[in-house]
Amino acid sequence: MPPHTPGPAAPPASTDAPDYYDISEYSGIVPNDDDSVIPARTFSCACDLALPDQTAAELHAMELNLCTTCFGSTRQEPFPGYTRPCTSCAATGRRGRQLVWQLAHAEAERTITLPLIRLLLPHRPFRLSELSDKVRSHLSLPPGRLPVGPRVRDLLLHLQAQGEVALLSAPDRLLDGPDVVLYNDPHWVRTT
Repeated sequence: MPPHTPGPAAPPASTDAPDYYDISEYSGIVPNDDDSVIPARTFSCACDLALPDQTAAELHAMELNLCTTCFGSTRQEPFPGYTRPCTSCAATGRRGRQLVWQLAHAEAERTITLPLIRLLLPHRPFRLSELSDKVRSHLSLPPGRLPVGPRVRDLLLHLQAQGEVALLSAPDRLLDGPDVVLYNDPHWVRTT
């Protein structure tokens, strides 16, 4: 293993390690099997370590106690050209906060279930935030205790795929034409 490659034998990160990664950039074009082109992601660290791929970047971020989603930058880029505060680490850039948030997501998956959402679905159009507040109130959860909104959204998307609810809102933002869109607080309606 070359000396600059992170791995299990790498020394522990020091306290004066850089607080951020330079966020990955799209550079170069890589043809795939059908001759179409896709952007290739390259990664670099403020410590000048060359990181050949996302796996190497994530391992290096873990060694430095940085978030493996935003690489310590506090911003994530879910789509090229669109950045937002990192939802994995609550925009702290730190691995500890990311782990706490991952545990909270796992707890939300166990607590907020499809039968509960079906029970609380209104018979009139409703907003995602409205149903999330109803779930939070039903479970007596204080705000910020669990990621209720993201879990409710995921279950609504599941119910939409099953034909039980329909999305009524137009997208709030088109990120790449009609294929990649952003909804802030969409309206839904029960269809069954």
